[in-house]
Amino acid sequence: MKRRTQKEQKQQKQPVRPTASTISRRRLLKASALSAATAGLYGVAPFFGPWKHNHVWSQTAQKKPLVLGLTMDASGQYAASGSDERLGAMLAIKEFNDKGGVLGRPIEHIHIDTETTPATGSRVAERMITRNNVAFLIGALHSGVANAISQVAQKYGVVYMNTNSSSPTEAGQNCHRTKFVWDGNGSNFAQAIVKNAIKVNGNNWVLVTNDYVWGHDTSKATRQLVEAQGGKIIGEILVPQNTRDFTSYLLRLQQLKPDVVAAAVGGDDQKSMRQQVIQAGLHKRMAWINNQQDWPDVYGLGPDAMFGVFGTTWYYRLDLPGVKEFVAQYQKTFPGMAIRVPGNVYYNGYMATRELLRACERAGSTNNIAVIKQLEGLKVSARDRMQHFDAYMNPATHQMQQTIYMASYNDTPAEKDDIFKIMSWVPPAEVEDKAAVGACKLESYEATPSYEQ
Repeated sequence: MKRRTQKEQKQQKQPVRPTASTISRRRLLKASALSAATAGLYGVAPFFGPWKHNHVWSQTAQKKPLVLGLTMDASGQYAASGSDERLGAMLAIKEFNDKGGVLGRPIEHIHIDTETTPATGSRVAERMITRNNVAFLIGALHSGVANAISQVAQKYGVVYMNTNSSSPTEAGQNCHRTKFVWDGNGSNFAQAIVKNAIKVNGNNWVLVTNDYVWGHDTSKATRQLVEAQGGKIIGEILVPQNTRDFTSYLLRLQQLKPDVVAAAVGGDDQKSMRQQVIQAGLHKRMAWINNQQDWPDVYGLGPDAMFGVFGTTWYYRLDLPGVKEFVAQYQKTFPGMAIRVPGNVYYNGYMATRELLRACERAGSTNNIAVIKQLEGLKVSARDRMQHFDAYMNPATHQMQQTIYMASYNDTPAEKDDIFKIMSWVPPAEVEDKAAVGACKLESYEATPSYEQ
C-alpha cells in the first residue's frame, strides 16, 4: 500500500506499484471472528501466538477486504479493559459484515497485544501498517500507548481511533490530524464533578495520581478546577503503575486528613486501591472522587468497594432508546462472558468502530483524507449515541464531545449487575476542554500522507 502526500499524488501521473514490504500480509486463519472476539477475556481460552488475523469474507467475494488493526491491550495494567473494548469493536465489524461489509468490501481485522506499554504500542502500529497492510487502527487504554501509536499512524497517514485513553493531552498537545479521541478526558470529568464536591464535601483536597501521563494530566486538571473554586490541594501522592500494595500511600492519607481524595488511578491498580481503602476504613473518613470509572475496573469487586463519586460516559441501564437492545445484542453475540453486561469501555470500542465504518460509507471511499474530513464533521444524535445529549466531533481537537455522567454506588439495585447509580448528566458544551483547543496543533492535510487501501 503506497502512502503519499497530496502534493506527491498530483505530481505522479502514473500509479506507483507498492513494494513487497508494504503489501506483504501474514495470515493466520482461525475458525471465526466471534471466537476471536471472546478469546482472552476472564478465563476464556487465550489468543494463540503474538497476533491474530481473522479472514472473514466469503469465497465468492470479489472485492479486496478492508483490514482493520486492533491495537488493544491483552496483558498489563489494562488487560481487562483491552479485552472489553476489543469485543465492542468486534460487534461493529460483525454488524457491517452481516450486511455486506463496507462499500461492498468484507472487513478483516488483526489484533496484536499492545501490553500496556508505549514501546510495544509503537512496534505494533509499525508492524500493522508496513507488514499487515491495515487501512485503519483502533484501540488504546493507556494514554502513553495511545500517544505512541498515534505518532506512527501520523507518519503513515493512517486514521487512528483512540477508543478509551483519556488524558487531556490526547486531544491537546499530542493531537494529530489522523487521530480521533472517543472517550471523555480527565478535564471533562473533573469539570462535571469538582464544583459540587467542594460545596458538599469541603475545601481541603489530596490528589492520588497514577505516575504516568493520564494520571498527571488528570490531576493537573483537577487541581486547576479545585483552586479556581476556592479549594486547596494540601498534598499529592504519586502511585507508580502496577502498584499492588497501597499501605504507605494510605498511611500518608491518614496523616494529611483531607476532606476529599481525588484519585486518578486506573486499571488493576485501582482494583487494589479500592480493596485496601475498604480494609483501612478510609472510605468512611474522607470523601472519595475517582475521576473516571471504567466498568471492567470494578465489575465483580462487590458493593463495599464501590465507594465515592465517579464519572463515566455510558451505563447499561440508562432509560434511553436502544440501550436494552444493545445489551441484548452483547449477550447474544458473546454468551457466557464473565462480564455479563456491556460497560463504557465496550461502548466506546463499538461506537468508534461503527463511526469509522460509517465515515467510509459517507465518503464513498477508504481514502484517508476523505475519511478524516467525514469524521471531523461528525454529529451523532442522542438517540443514535444512546446518551442524553447529541454528540459531536470537535474539528479543532478531534475529540468526541459527549454527555458526561456522574455516578455512585447503587444501594437499591434492580439486579445483581446494577452497581452504578447515575446521579446526573451534563451536556458536552458545559464540560468541553477549552485548554485542549489552544494546545492542539493539527498537521495540515497536505503534510499528512494520503493513501487508499
